[in-house]
Amino acid sequence: MKRMGQEDEIREENRRIRHMRILVDLTAQILAEDPGLKLCEALRLVEAARSAVVRMFPGKEETFDLIIRPRLERIIMDRFQLSSIEPVN
Repeated sequence: MKRMGQEDEIREENRRIRHMRILVDLTAQILAEDPGLKLCEALRLVEAARSAVVRMFPGKEETFDLIIRPRLERIIMDRFQLSSIEPVN
């Protein structure tokens, strides 16, 4: 019985990982391809993605900031021809 619970937990974890990947990939695609996207909207999209990921994986803010945020910010910097993105407080 306990083993089934572990399998369910693993299945749920894998489902959340798939959803996170889709969310991040769609965010990246919008950042790169939406012709009407403004810089402020792009920055808000990154924050919305971060909030969604942290809801799926509580306590993983630092992981998002170290792994996913740089990918999304590189897309923004390339698109808007910026040399850096200053943190928004």
